Amino acid sequence: MAKLNCDGRLVLTVGLCALLGFHPWSVVLGAEEPVTISKSEEYFPDTVGSRWTYRGQISEGPLQTVELKFFTNVSTVSGTKTMNGVTVTVFHDTNPGNHGPSDSFYRRDAVGIVYYGSEPGTPLEKHITPYQIFRFPLRVPSSFQQFDRMGVDFGSDMDRDQTDEKVDTQGWSKVIGRETITVPAGTFQEAIKVEARMNMKIHLSGSRRTVSGIDVMTAWFAKGVGLVKYSERQELSAVKEDRGVVTEITEELEEYDIKAAKASLSRFESPAKGVLADDFRDHELSQIVFPARLRTYP
Repeated sequence: MAKLNCDGRLVLTVGLCALLGFHPWSVVLGAEEPVTISKSEEYFPDTVGSRWTYRGQISEGPLQTVELKFFTNVSTVSGTKTMNGVTVTVFHDTNPGNHGPSDSFYRRDAVGIVYYGSEPGTPLEKHITPYQIFRFPLRVPSSFQQFDRMGVDFGSDMDRDQTDEKVDTQGWSKVIGRETITVPAGTFQEAIKVEARMNMKIHLSGSRRTVSGIDVMTAWFAKGVGLVKYSERQELSAVKEDRGVVTEITEELEEYDIKAAKASLSRFESPAKGVLADDFRDHELSQIVFPARLRTYP
């Protein structure tokens, strides 16, 4: 699954446009008429026992000094659990983004997919979940703001003054189009291409400075298969005398085993009350894209 989150499985996240001073996707690809994708849920299989193996690489370090590493991640639908009175699907990943094992929680129903967080999670993630990552039916092109939070706990003492910083953060999700993509597992026609953006302004309690962070994730989903590839870039500006940090992560599908669907899965359930609404202004939601994967750098 992608968090067009910062977790890479389904959640896409991170805001570049606000950081650059203009509103993200105020006009969606000009005047082009959106195309509705029928049976959108088929791009996001979540049957228990389904398994995906990804080949990944990550480059990270101070700007201009980047170390390249390779890794493998296996994602499995391990079951369901109840969170806040809602049944969610559990995705277990052995090593997403080369950050070690984690469980991520999603609910898919008639109106889309909502991300409910991860274990282990972060203080920031707990402040912005649950949030919607996809709306059904998918429309190409389309976009919406996932979340907008001000002054929440960042969960990290970046300037080492014994006080965790506060952060303002916004996230957006965008369906860009359909295209053919080739990965080690094969070539997939008309894969849905999506992008999640998130931006952060971290307020340092000691120096009273503001540090900017951005995270942009692009992901491709194939019908009947799910996530086949994602590419993510995270940037954090300099805190003190350092040169800032940049991280780039890519995972490509090597092999997969999708189990047969069962009528008891969440896709047939009614929307969770209070989480989804017809008007985006009623949403209070946060990744990508893409959240658990968004790391802090003390």
